[in-house]
Amino acid sequence: VQLVESGGGMVQPGGSLRLSCATSGFTFSITEMSWARQAPGKMPEWVSTINRYGTDTFYQDSVKGRFTISRDNAKNTLYLQMNNLKPEDTALYYCARGHYSTRRESSSRGTQVTVSS
Repeated sequence: VQLVESGGGMVQPGGSLRLSCATSGFTFSITEMSWARQAPGKMPEWVSTINRYGTDTFYQDSVKGRFTISRDNAKNTLYLQMNNLKPEDTALYYCARGHYSTRRESSSRGTQVTVSS
């Protein structure tokens, strides 16, 4: 199983980023997928989940209305569009298999998001 995240960076409050997670080694199209994040010194935190079809999405309350999870089953890729970013969104973001999952695969390095003025 390979999960490779990209798209992170440093932005000012109110800015936007789009994260991607390229996957291989499992059947992506039948797998529920999640985004999770971990800030320094804190436990991993679930952010969002999408069902296999991309028709049902779930979000942590703090990101509702600002983040949008999506997927492209033809490309085996998961996305997270993040708008109106806040300093408290600063964390290492990673994708995970499963519903409400924060389980990080050994192949996952995550992508750093830093929101700062």
